This record gives sequence, C-alpha cells and structure tokens, in this order.
Amino acid sequence: MRLRTLLATVTAGLAAATTTLAAAGPVHADSPRNNACSPSVSIDAYSDALDKTTYEGTFVGNFSALAVDRDGSLLAVSDRSSLFSLDRRTLQPKGVVPLATESGAALDSEGLVVDRDGTRLVTSETEPTVRRYDREGRILGSLPVPDALKVAPAGRAATNQTFEGLTLLPGGRTLLASMEGALSGDTAGIVRLQTWQRHGGGRDFRLSAQYGYRADTGLGVVEVAALPGGRLLVLERGFTAGVGNTVRLYVADTRRATDTSGVDVLTGQDGSGVRLVRKTLLADLVNCPTLGATAKQPQPNPLLDNIEGMTITGQRHGRLNVLLVSDDNQNAVQTTRFYSLRVRVA
Repeated sequence: MRLRTLLATVTAGLAAATTTLAAAGPVHADSPRNNACSPSVSIDAYSDALDKTTYEGTFVGNFSALAVDRDGSLLAVSDRSSLFSLDRRTLQPKGVVPLATESGAALDSEGLVVDRDGTRLVTSETEPTVRRYDREGRILGSLPVPDALKVAPAGRAATNQTFEGLTLLPGGRTLLASMEGALSGDTAGIVRLQTWQRHGGGRDFRLSAQYGYRADTGLGVVEVAALPGGRLLVLERGFTAGVGNTVRLYVADTRRATDTSGVDVLTGQDGSGVRLVRKTLLADLVNCPTLGATAKQPQPNPLLDNIEGMTITGQRHGRLNVLLVSDDNQNAVQTTRFYSLRVRVA
C-alpha cells in the first residue's frame, strides 16, 4: 500500500491522535497556544490509561514499538514476547498474541512493522534477528543479518544494543532496522542502520545498504519511522540515574550517506571519512509542556518517561500525527504512557 493511501486510511480510522487519547481514560491536554515543544513539534495530549493493567492474564506494558495495522487499528509489541492489538479510539486491548523463537523460547521483541500483506516483521535484539509472523504469531521465516551486527562473540554488537527500531520505507521495497548502540571498534555514538531490499511482489528481503548515524552523546537510537521521500523520523533516548530521561526527535536523511556495509570500522568524528546520515533536531521533549503530568521518579520534565515506541498515525493540516509510547519495564517507578504529537517536517 502506498504511504499516501495508508495515511488516508489511517487518518480516516484514527481521526487524530488527540481523538484517540481523548477516549482512552484519564487524558491531559493543554490549550493549543501552550502546547509547543519546539517550532516543529507540539503535544496534544497524553494517556496513562493502560499503566499497570492486565489483559486476559497478560501484563499490558513493556511496550517497545507501535505500528498501524492494515485496518487502521494499533499494534503494540511488548519486549516480553507479546503483541497486542489496541482499539483505535480507546487504546484498550482487543487481543494479544504470544511471540516466540523457532525453538519456542521467549522473544526480546523490540521493533515492529506491518508488511503490505498484513504479516508482522518483528526484531529481537537478543541475536539480533528480524522474523516474520502471521496474525496468529506463527513464524513464517527470518531475514539475513550481517555477521558484524550480531551480539559478541558471534559479532561485534553489545548485548541489548542491537535492532531496536524497524520501519518500512514508502513503496514497501526497503526495510530499515536501527541499531541502538555502536559496534565494538566503532566510535561511541556512531550506530549502524541496516537495510534490506526486495524485488518484485514477493516477501523476500535481501541484505542491502548500511549507513552510519551519529547519536547524541549518551543517547541511543530507540525507534525510526519512515517519511515520504526517503527520510526518517529518529527517536533518540537516554537515561541518567537521579536525573531522568532525555528524549529527542530528529529528522534524518540517508540519501547522500555512504554505504558502510563494506566498512569494517567507523572511527573519529566523521566515521572514518564516510558521509554519515544527516540529521536535524525537531524537538527535545524536555521542552514540551507538562500537561499536568506527574513522574514516579526524578525527571527533568514530569511528562517524560522511558519513551521507546513511535508510529505515524496520520496527517492533518500539513503536520504528521505521531504517537509515542513509553516502556515501563514492569517497574513500579516507571509508567506506560502514550503521547500524541503533531510534527511538521519541512
């Protein structure tokens, strides 16, 4: 499905992210004049309605990724091997599907894409892997992963620093996964973005170009979302004990970046002379209005938490409706919180 058609479908189904959150339980919003996080980003509302709840005996939380299903409803993947379907207006769970590896082991599921045939592509940062599942959670196959991106000792990646984000570019032929952290030997902060390409109308993806992306000091890349024209929304996040979270939203452009799939080590400020992905800051979410939010642990802005999932839910008046979600890690001092943003990308 072309992105323009998808956005039209989603917009019709979800209306706006504000409407979704407005029916989702306790929602807090500020007046339109006071909701700017930056000239490019504003926040309409947030909801804690699902925080510390259960559905059919499964804990609702640990959310690491969001996606829009083919019917316009929302999907949320938990890093504890569960894929939830959420009502598009209330955010309440409508179903949950368990996910597992080929051997039946638990899956550290982090990234999520709904492919054009409705199957689900899910990353696990354990190995890492990208697996394809049907709607019932049955494994249909997996994608090849470069050896260097595998967790040591098989490769050069650090544990819990691999495929955190996943997105399908417009046209449906290019899949992109973002590493959260740098490979051993690469300069700290320079992470790899891996792509796969497919040809024709089939499902199969083949390894393709790879790019270097410099995250801000102390931050990692936790999610990516494709934009028209080949650009990306990139969510960077970090945590400092006693201070709280830093969450920044960037627009990035891979189109003039060097293919680093053949570059063993990316060192120095410019990644060994390669052209890194260009990025432009859209907003540091610490500058958003609090909307009356409270935090269970120290935060520079009580609205912030461990934000990890992001999806584009529609477009209105030239701005993208972007929905974020935090991963509460099933922790008493963290919150499962949804955020409704409006983002203008020049």
